Amino acid sequence: MSILPALRNAARRLKQEALTVYFIARDPRTPWLVRLLALAVAAYAASPIDLIPDFIPVLGYVDDLLLLPLAIWLILKLVPAEILAASRQRAAALAERPTSRTAALCIVVLWLAALGGLGYWWLAQAAA
Repeated sequence: MSILPALRNAARRLKQEALTVYFIARDPRTPWLVRLLALAVAAYAASPIDLIPDFIPVLGYVDDLLLLPLAIWLILKLVPAEILAASRQRAAALAERPTSRTAALCIVVLWLAALGGLGYWWLAQAAA
């Protein structure tokens, strides 16, 4: 019995719920206090910067394994049922959309080209 599929499924559910929280934050029917909290949690979930850096042994994953799911759970409990249902439906529809690795590669290449052009411009300015 492998634990890896269970962990993968739990991570997928957490990602889906974080997306639901994002849609809750964008819904104008959401109470403003819950909306602010949802926006902060959605931004934190999408951010590569953690409250506790991951390189710190054990404690580094506390925010990812405990704090984030607890914050998501709190928001899901505070939001009205009709907003929650609509947000879950939007998150599920977005999760079912196909992804394109080719498009992602094109975007990365464009960013690298833009950074290269900016670096070239900066070096030209420094030399002048």
